[in-house]
Amino acid sequence: MAESKLREPSMEFSVDIINLVKFLKSNHESVIANQIGRSGTSIGVNIHEAQYAQGKKDFISKLEIALKEANETGYWLELLHRTNYIDTQHGPSRTPVPTNC
Repeated sequence: MAESKLREPSMEFSVDIINLVKFLKSNHESVIANQIGRSGTSIGVNIHEAQYAQGKKDFISKLEIALKEANETGYWLELLHRTNYIDTQHGPSRTPVPTNC
């Protein structure tokens, strides 16, 4: 089986999400931290599981779930940006940089 081109970037994104969750929790924002932690890391989990799918339908289903989780994560990131918890103006990054860096 060929190595997925999405597997490593999704793992790196999950690491970034976990670091963001740590930042949010250190600032006593646990509600959104828990939500974005679940949706943001679920993307990589579903991509990883898709690689071992039990057929084409299962493969497609796993990737569709990853897409839905990515959309949810995008919502939480936008909310965090609009509420000034994170700032996207600090240069290139897979996820926004916390505002108090």
